[in-house]
Amino acid sequence: MKKITLLVFGLIQTFAFSQTQDLTTLAAGDHVGMNALFDDKDNLYGYVSIYSYGKSGDKTKKFEYVILDKNLNPVANKEFEGDITATSYWGYVDFKGQIILKPSMMDYSLIKSREVFTPVSMVINPKTNTITRKVYYDYLEDGSFKEINEPKSWKEQRKENRDEKKDKGYNYVSAVGELKEGGYFAVEYKDYGKYENNNSLMKFDENKKEVWRYKYNTDGTKKIYTTLSVLERDDNYMYCIMKKVNEKQKTFTLLVLDMKTGKETSNKLVTGLSDDTTANIDSFYSDYRKIDNDKTFDDKVVLVGRNYDDSQSVGFARMMVDKKDFTTDTKTINYEPNIAAFLPKVNKNGMVENGYILQTKDMYFMNDGSVGILSEKYKPAGQYNAPKTTDLVYIYTDKDFKVKNVQVFEKEKSKWVNSDYLFSQYLNGGKDVVFFYRDYQKDEVTRQKKWNLFINTVIDGKFKQEIIPISEKDNYQVTPYVAKEGYILLREYNTKDKYNKIRLEKLNY
Repeated sequence: MKKITLLVFGLIQTFAFSQTQDLTTLAAGDHVGMNALFDDKDNLYGYVSIYSYGKSGDKTKKFEYVILDKNLNPVANKEFEGDITATSYWGYVDFKGQIILKPSMMDYSLIKSREVFTPVSMVINPKTNTITRKVYYDYLEDGSFKEINEPKSWKEQRKENRDEKKDKGYNYVSAVGELKEGGYFAVEYKDYGKYENNNSLMKFDENKKEVWRYKYNTDGTKKIYTTLSVLERDDNYMYCIMKKVNEKQKTFTLLVLDMKTGKETSNKLVTGLSDDTTANIDSFYSDYRKIDNDKTFDDKVVLVGRNYDDSQSVGFARMMVDKKDFTTDTKTINYEPNIAAFLPKVNKNGMVENGYILQTKDMYFMNDGSVGILSEKYKPAGQYNAPKTTDLVYIYTDKDFKVKNVQVFEKEKSKWVNSDYLFSQYLNGGKDVVFFYRDYQKDEVTRQKKWNLFINTVIDGKFKQEIIPISEKDNYQVTPYVAKEGYILLREYNTKDKYNKIRLEKLNY
């Protein structure tokens, strides 16, 4: 373990300010990952850098974490024993203010295939700089809790599931999580393979004593059943979409449960959207990646999903939940005619010119209910063709979810990459947004491609773009990361030269 040192240098002239940290000096292990830390309100907390020292036992591997604050000052570090099946960890800050290190990749190389198990998360207490294994609980069918100290191998879990299914005809499934206000929340159901029933939501106090239980889908079958999707939860209420299916007939309601008693506070019909749209409003996947498609405000919850017509995606849908009277407001915009009025080349399914499609990359939710939807023109790989991306397209709606503007950000065609989009940040207390993307553009004189960083702000509904050239040495890579408001973090590294530095750059917007 190396002693932490802080290095500050003045760097590139195109930025107003620069602060640098050398990741290779922070620990002696192999650097295996770094990410920005956000708290439960999506505020930037700092950064965590992970180092590996390799196998330390039959089922363990030695790691070290280094915590950096928003200004890249190292504030804590410690070695710890992780699971041998973990390659690295991804950090986040939970509602208790603890830093959770969640295994980000599996390592199968140091253990026999029959012994492979899922690595557990680690918990850092920032106040004491101590780290422990995350404690998991299993809620059993007899109503008791069981603490899980060591994960079972996948092979052992499969055998237990087969034996239980053979004995009972179903698998009992449950999951337990902690509540911010104290206590635990659990779900349970019986899984028969082709259907499930006897579903329950349960709340427990700090001593794991049941406070309330909400039952649904008690006698569910393959053709007649009820599902429940939790949209949001606060100290007072839990907001859910309840779907009831009877053969081919479906109905949807906004179910609101009292968090103190578990009783129904409201259960009102959700109308105005197709069945497929409502059923999928709580999640949004694009290019096999889950996009954050909702935001909670003091007075409302806003969600955006795909709008489906006859099982085909034809645009976007917004559902707004009023937290005062528990009503829902639903609106849709379609590629044709709503978006096509600003982007004539788009067809009803989001296809644009030359076989490209609009692939959604991010969403931005403003306080007044207006939404920004960022897409990228993407062409999937063919039998003889590489995947390609080109222009970014920003769809901006008003508070009534009507298309206000469509802005096209032209960029060079990129091959063998799924996206040039990087990340985004809210500005000015959530009123405005800035998003970043990169592009390799040809120099008009030398005809060589150079790396450019594009900084795009949407402030008071007005677009502004700044382009900053990024210089890369041969065989060196520069990767941008999110930083505190008004800054960007750039990581420059070369594995062969053992060069791995990050620098914090001030932006001029």
